[in-house]
Amino acid sequence: MRVLLAEDNVRLASLINDGLTEEGFALDWFATLDGAKEAAAAINYDIALLDLGMPDGDGIDFIRTIRRSGNPTPILVITARNGLDDRVRGLDSGADDYLVKPFEMPELAARCRALLRRPGACLGTTLTVANLEFDSAEREVRVSGIVIRVSPRELDLLEHLMRRVGHVVTKESLEEALYSLSADVTPNALEAAVSRLRRRLATAKAGVILHTAHGVGYMLTPKQPVCDNSIR
Repeated sequence: MRVLLAEDNVRLASLINDGLTEEGFALDWFATLDGAKEAAAAINYDIALLDLGMPDGDGIDFIRTIRRSGNPTPILVITARNGLDDRVRGLDSGADDYLVKPFEMPELAARCRALLRRPGACLGTTLTVANLEFDSAEREVRVSGIVIRVSPRELDLLEHLMRRVGHVVTKESLEEALYSLSADVTPNALEAAVSRLRRRLATAKAGVILHTAHGVGYMLTPKQPVCDNSIR
């Protein structure tokens, strides 16, 4: 999941980046509202995390601008403003949730996942293709009911493919979703992740096939049953 973070506290931004990266998110951090606005206009983020007290303006104005433009990206406010009026103002301006500093990283990650599971957002609760299941709440993958180990990067890749099962997902859209702007990505990073995931699914005997559409992208489909045409 691709996350936009607007936060001017360098230490806190670093902690959030480390914590959400471990949870499988790809995060782009901006220390100014201007930088965040430019990024939001150019990239389809899955969620935005916003501090209200930014050095170049009020985050409330940012929220209103985003909503007036028709951008439906879920917005989670993270701020030290803990008064009732502050919370009401933030939510009424178009924010989807409000988290007061200081907070624990597991709660931030859980709130992000909860927002992404809302109707119309990009996460459902459980995805199923053949005997393969992905639980977005637990961030867990099961094959025939048995949990298999999947790295955060491969988990994010699998999730995107399962949400578009039967359709080719372009390399460009996968790279945009999986890697942040600051990530040091090698030219074949996506191909390597696909190869690892394909081997992992095959080892676990998942009833799916991960296809490569050469020069375009990748597609996940359920395996077709083998027809027995022999005469008995």
